[in-house]
Amino acid sequence: MPSTLPLVSIPDLHEITALRHHLHRHPELSGLEYETSLTLKSFLQRYQPAEIIKDLGGTGFAAIFHGSETNEGPTVLFRAELDALPIIEQNELPYTSIHISVSHKCGHDGHMSILAGLASMLHHNPLPRGRVVLLFQTAEENGAGALAVLRTAAFQQLAPDYVFALHNIPGLPMGQVLYRPDIFAAASVGLQVKLHGKESHAAEPENGLNPGEGMSELIQAFNALIRDPQNFRDLTLLTIVHARLGEVSFGINPGFAVVLATLRAFEQEDLNKLKSLAVESVRLVTLKYGLRYELEWFEEFPATRCSEEAVKLVAEAARQLDMDVKQAAQPVRWSEDFGHFTNRYSGALFGLGSGPDQPQLHHADYDFPDELIPTGAALFYRIAASVINP
Repeated sequence: MPSTLPLVSIPDLHEITALRHHLHRHPELSGLEYETSLTLKSFLQRYQPAEIIKDLGGTGFAAIFHGSETNEGPTVLFRAELDALPIIEQNELPYTSIHISVSHKCGHDGHMSILAGLASMLHHNPLPRGRVVLLFQTAEENGAGALAVLRTAAFQQLAPDYVFALHNIPGLPMGQVLYRPDIFAAASVGLQVKLHGKESHAAEPENGLNPGEGMSELIQAFNALIRDPQNFRDLTLLTIVHARLGEVSFGINPGFAVVLATLRAFEQEDLNKLKSLAVESVRLVTLKYGLRYELEWFEEFPATRCSEEAVKLVAEAARQLDMDVKQAAQPVRWSEDFGHFTNRYSGALFGLGSGPDQPQLHHADYDFPDELIPTGAALFYRIAASVINP
């Protein structure tokens, strides 16, 4: 059943929507969000935050709003992501990306605008006590940003009592709130395997060591690891995302190959087991074919585990706004580095439906729906009010 969006009054919603379009038009990749960060810091000045803490993990920053009567009381943090993706945009919009190979195809432009909407609400209707922290985080897409922020001394001094973040989810009714106690999003990690043999002339393959057979067998071995689901406690996946053998040349018998895979699981224990099995597969295949190998892990995301108390705050705030609320039967398959925050603080990541006909995340024709900006801002504001005035 379609969700009815709550009526929310944000006086400068038109300007915040224009901000979203500007951010969409000027996307930046993970760790390179310099102009995005400057644009947001400049825009937020109109809401007179008590403090802006810069250089959190690189381009990240936090805007802090104090209670109107006292800043004594709980500190609640809301996070949005700054980065875009290396995807060529297929949309023809008044605000289509000016960078051919970079675009906001995950909705981070919308998430940032939701926090701008929350800043507006906190400015026009300040909470009486406590602190609200709006964190604009760098480099979520490659999993580096959250840890970089958490390792910053200035952030550690904030010591939030609660942390929250949302992610728009295409396919769900517009404005539906999707929550889940315990694990909300899967753990994942990227694996790169380099196989080393020996090059030779293509006319003399016997004088070289071609890793092609080993590469082929390794791919099959990787795929076999997840064939029997009884080997794991819950959903566990391994996806081959890239493979290359040698260079493009008809005169060379190649001596090098590379295989890249993404390992993913709902349970961290399953991911750890899959990692061990993958490493053992590499060892056995390379031993069989006499190859040397190198292993490297990339973009490791922990499972995003939500606290029961924080999840209840989300669900109750949504119900107070008469929003459609749904508990997820399983975690979502994609990963989020917000799990680093919820591993340290009481918090929750939840979903906000962006419409049944919305293109999926990371698709070239995706565009965040503007009507979710006031909805997300109002939900965050209600959560903050519940924490500060229980």
